Amino acid sequence: MFTRNRVLRDADQGENTALAQSLIETNEPILSYDTLHNLELAIAQYEPFVAAGGWEEIPQEAYKLTLGNSGPAVVQLKRRLISSGDMPLTERVNDVFDEVTDRGVRTFQARHGLVINGQVDEATWYAMNVPAETRLQQLYLNYTRVQNMAPNLSDRYVVVNIPAATIEAVGGGMVEQRHIAVVGRVDRATPIMASKISQINFNPYWHVPKSLVERDLTKYMQQDPEYLAKQNIHIYDGNGNEISPSSIDWTNLGNAVNYMYRQEPGAENSMGHCKINFYNPYDCYLHDTPAKALFGENARFHSSGCVRVEGVNELVAWLLRDNGGWDQARVDSTFASLERLDVECEARVPLHTTYITAWANKQGTVSFRDDVYEFDKQGKVTFDA
Repeated sequence: MFTRNRVLRDADQGENTALAQSLIETNEPILSYDTLHNLELAIAQYEPFVAAGGWEEIPQEAYKLTLGNSGPAVVQLKRRLISSGDMPLTERVNDVFDEVTDRGVRTFQARHGLVINGQVDEATWYAMNVPAETRLQQLYLNYTRVQNMAPNLSDRYVVVNIPAATIEAVGGGMVEQRHIAVVGRVDRATPIMASKISQINFNPYWHVPKSLVERDLTKYMQQDPEYLAKQNIHIYDGNGNEISPSSIDWTNLGNAVNYMYRQEPGAENSMGHCKINFYNPYDCYLHDTPAKALFGENARFHSSGCVRVEGVNELVAWLLRDNGGWDQARVDSTFASLERLDVECEARVPLHTTYITAWANKQGTVSFRDDVYEFDKQGKVTFDA
């Protein structure tokens, strides 16, 4: 009890989180020529370790361990963290989950894109039990992926890394902005492609895609006849005449898909305050969202293929900086005004949606993400883009 109280009293969990974040929040891009060199160093580090047997699994008893706990499972947790370099090597490992262990867990969570809470929660436990051999295979695959994509990069570009559900705005070889994203779920995957950002739609209408009318909207209307009204969605026929929802047989899919469904600008609009357009055959785009809570989740794979952007107003200002007159204040005020406005981008910044599940930075910090679309499992290193 005395040991636990002392550990809880002395530990600075906020500082541990800050230290963990500092290891990954550098200005180095996930996708660049430098990434290749960093991956080479990571592979050289992992190969002899894997050849020696890798790290041990941690037991079920380690689940939910946190600062101040003690027991045999803490010893195994510490051994696991030391093996992957998240904790410093020590001569004697005791059974107390102390401040150094807390820092190690937070470092591990930061490297794996997990919520940094210092607890061996479900996502952390599963990530810790991925074999070292699997992680090495990820490094091999992603080295080849980056090698294939790096020659196509320009001085300024935007990268959407799907497994990490993050966006990087890169200029001069450095990350100038980094954003959390929500990307396509497994059955409605975000496509991998290369394009150029062409236009910003401020406070857009949202035209519900036919696929969503078929899959979702008809079902919602059968469950709640007021759904469209609550979402501020209006129905129009081919001549532009507004149609009453009550005149449509929502159990007849062939009837329901013959109309256009348009959501008005406002707080509930599915695209929030803006839509970022780029040519692609998938009807895919970046956009704002009213569902901000999703950005705080471990697994941000919820969309129907398009990409939601946290802090999208800052990305819009970055994209429009060559237009003149579009500073952050003007972008923010246009959002707040709900004015419908389309702005062509003077600089057509290249956009790359990618699939990188392992990378490293110059500090030697190696990051991994889950193989959510199972492209690692398939051994895919090239894509249509």
